[in-house]
Amino acid sequence: MKTSIKIILTAVFVGFAWVGFAQDNRTFQYDRPVSQDGLNVFETSKTTDVEYDGFKVRVGGDFALQYQAISHESDWQYGLIELGKNINLPTANLSIDAQLAKGVRVHLKTYLSSRHHNEAWVKGGYLQIDRLDFIKEDFLSGLMDIVTIRVGMDDINYGDAHFRRSDNAMALYNPFVGNYIMDAFTTEPYIEIYFKPGDLIFMAAISNGYLNPTVQYGANTDVDNPITFYAKAGWDSQMSDDLRLRLTGSFYTAPGYNNGNHLYAGDRTGARYYGVMDYLDASSVASANFRSGRFNPGFASETAFQINPFVKFQGLEFFGIFEQTMGTGAEDQEKGSYTQLGAEALYRFGSMEQVYFGVRYNSVAGHSYYATGGTEPEGININRINVGGGWFITKNTLLKVEYVTNSYSGDGFIGSPYENGKFSGLDIEAVISF
Repeated sequence: MKTSIKIILTAVFVGFAWVGFAQDNRTFQYDRPVSQDGLNVFETSKTTDVEYDGFKVRVGGDFALQYQAISHESDWQYGLIELGKNINLPTANLSIDAQLAKGVRVHLKTYLSSRHHNEAWVKGGYLQIDRLDFIKEDFLSGLMDIVTIRVGMDDINYGDAHFRRSDNAMALYNPFVGNYIMDAFTTEPYIEIYFKPGDLIFMAAISNGYLNPTVQYGANTDVDNPITFYAKAGWDSQMSDDLRLRLTGSFYTAPGYNNGNHLYAGDRTGARYYGVMDYLDASSVASANFRSGRFNPGFASETAFQINPFVKFQGLEFFGIFEQTMGTGAEDQEKGSYTQLGAEALYRFGSMEQVYFGVRYNSVAGHSYYATGGTEPEGININRINVGGGWFITKNTLLKVEYVTNSYSGDGFIGSPYENGKFSGLDIEAVISF
């Protein structure tokens, strides 16, 4: 046994040594930098200053650790679990990127440690094609000046908020510690086609809507599941050295009864605010909700849209969300709708804008019901404010601090752990990504 372990460890070290010798730590072609330089990068650009000079491999990692001091309360008859002040379980990611050919690269991400899973597991990956020179030099070069093709089993490009969220340990792009309440993030098999003429952005995509795809016909239902469709259109312009404006709108529809319900529940790594609103049941047994602090509308089939304005003027930065999701099931399925509002205002300063402070407002309101259940229930409201800031110690190392306050109200929460519930407190997070 010991001999086998030594052989395995030796192979691992030799493998990493070879990769370290072969890899190029520059940004790959048509890529998003894994550093402070990647802030406010949304879809990758159709221009690149990186010359292709052969096959390259890059191995990267993400590490995040938080100190949490949050308290919570509600009118739930059985009470909530008691929260203390301590360090959360550190999280880690492993990323492997390869430049396969001119304008062709592949990405793979593995979650090494997360709140929800103890073991390492593959998040997903994709192949991105920005040039077709592997067919013939300059093949359809005029078309490929504006077209990008991305195929994979990874997070889909619905909305702009997912470009600023924490992806397990990859928290470098998120100016705050937590993600949004209705966190639109899911990993699905997809094909995305982008058209980027000038400052305009158009994307059309399809997916089967599944986190765990299956070829079984009519799995969990008596009908096969139709295709999930999503799209995005927008405008992104650097108006001057000081001013950048961006506005996008995204649309997502999952008509199949069992291939919906993933858009706001697709993150299997777990939410940032550990244990908030976790409760005791009638037997005084504690719940374990790894998505604590988030809200999933739970529509098995749904249609959603998200509108995102972004403005950056010198060190001032604004990002907004207007989003609505609607249950579109049949007569015996879920109905209703929820609306999410979000607004971030930041000020970045320093010689390299390495220090920032800001505030985020986030709210969700709406209702849901079964069509066969008669009258609609009273609605629910969730409101959150984050105040904080951060310091990029280096371009790959970030320290951030925030104070969060969150409240739950509405008759729809009566008789649940969220009845007149709230949580608030301090979060300090250290992040390393490379």
